[in-house]
Amino acid sequence: MKNYLNFETEIKDLESELEKLKDPYNQEGLSEVDTQKISSTQVELDKKLNDVYSNLDPWQTTMVARHEDRPKSKFFIDNLFEDFISLSGDRYYGEDKSVLTGFAKFSGHSVLVIGQEKGEDLDSRIERNFGMMRPEGYRKTIRLMNLANKFNIPIISFIDTPGAYPGVGAEERGQAEAIAKSIECCMELKVPTIAIIIGEGGSGGAIALASSNKVIMLENAIYSVISPEGCATILWRDPKKMLDAAKAMKLSAKDLLKLKVIDEIIPEPLGGAHRDRDLMLDNVRNSISKNLDQYKEMTSEDIMNERKNKFLKIGRNDGFMNNAEDLGNLSIKKNNFDNIFKSKKLLFSIGAGLLLIVSLFFLL
Repeated sequence: MKNYLNFETEIKDLESELEKLKDPYNQEGLSEVDTQKISSTQVELDKKLNDVYSNLDPWQTTMVARHEDRPKSKFFIDNLFEDFISLSGDRYYGEDKSVLTGFAKFSGHSVLVIGQEKGEDLDSRIERNFGMMRPEGYRKTIRLMNLANKFNIPIISFIDTPGAYPGVGAEERGQAEAIAKSIECCMELKVPTIAIIIGEGGSGGAIALASSNKVIMLENAIYSVISPEGCATILWRDPKKMLDAAKAMKLSAKDLLKLKVIDEIIPEPLGGAHRDRDLMLDNVRNSISKNLDQYKEMTSEDIMNERKNKFLKIGRNDGFMNNAEDLGNLSIKKNNFDNIFKSKKLLFSIGAGLLLIVSLFFLL
């Protein structure tokens, strides 16, 4: 049975009508299939889907990103990769089933695949902890990322989590430290890394695996420092103001691409990724192939420097930096201070201040 969101009422009615037209034997008596009516209803349905999904507000986008029928990491791993070998355990505490990890083949080449998995039904969601990773999950991915780095194997991550698990046990086992170590590991890797946000990219739970050379989002995915409900609760003390929070947070793929937080948007089928999974697979496969090809001729140092500079450039376009393309370190070059001191207003202010200090010295 299909699941519909609260703004898809008209779409639901049209699809129900279309199903009845395609199977007239479910109606009273027998009748012929009305192909003309089917065609006109299909056109009307496509138009309605286009109208609705081309004008989604940020909160509606969030609902689509969380849709329970949306393809999960396991679906992409099973259908995009060959010879996937699942590996478990962090060698410190235990296994975290909210993240699938292992080596596989993509277009004949070895890759490390990491996928945050929410689960498909209630039982699997409970088993997978709704995609919320614990410290042992991050330590497992660190172990395998270091292994991939040692053997020069690219890393592909599928991000889909509301955030890291906030339970007492996770905090006792070092949740914050595990996330920080995961980010540090991602930034130090000398192999190409691609992170694809397929649903929710929530908080540190997502950035721990998304500190990659390429951060890619599906068209209706979201990526934010906190959930809209959490933001609304903190700012307005009213979780019902999630629409205002979602708008302010710029969590949609279009907003984040404009801000240069992400590198690419993968288009989804009309009506969301869950409506045509085969087309979604083709789009993701093409994106992965294209991005991996970019790094074939690059050295390990170039790959690491590209990743570092990518994150250093975020949010620094309007500062004192003249050339944001070369940000090898965080230090500010001498030339930047020279530009500041060329300002006549600044020099006048400094001169006036010195004159005032000298005057006060002689008066006292």
